[in-house]
Amino acid sequence: MQRIVYIRTIFFILFFSIGTVSLGVSVLCEDLIQYYRNRQLARQAEQSLEKLKSLNTDYDVLLSTLAEDPNYIKRIAPAAIGFKNQDVNAINPRVEAEQLAAARIALTDPQLATAEPVIPRWLSRCSEPARRMAIFFSGIALILISFVCFGSNKKNN
Repeated sequence: MQRIVYIRTIFFILFFSIGTVSLGVSVLCEDLIQYYRNRQLARQAEQSLEKLKSLNTDYDVLLSTLAEDPNYIKRIAPAAIGFKNQDVNAINPRVEAEQLAAARIALTDPQLATAEPVIPRWLSRCSEPARRMAIFFSGIALILISFVCFGSNKKNN
């Protein structure tokens, strides 16, 4: 007799917990979607912040170099601004649009281009209205089954 009580208790806990989880997922589906979106936005903000810190460091180095060497601005100005260098000994390379596009792709952050999906596939499937209602009602059914079939048995007294 004691063994049957343990088995009923295990089945009650199993059915009740699965029903509760499915009911919770169906009710909190929109909140879970918002959580994953916010987490992705926070990750992108951290990456942008790291990129800005790197740019600030690069600009600080450039400014300190400009302060130390006044002729440095004369050397980098033609490349930065785009006008032709007046120095006859300077080499002026011609850059084509294809080369610039390839350089732009290489310099952009590859992690932002290949970002993982914001919402997991299981959650996007669960958020569809028909499936969400099915999960909700199956959770209710499992909870009812756990109370009706595996609840306390009063006829043993």
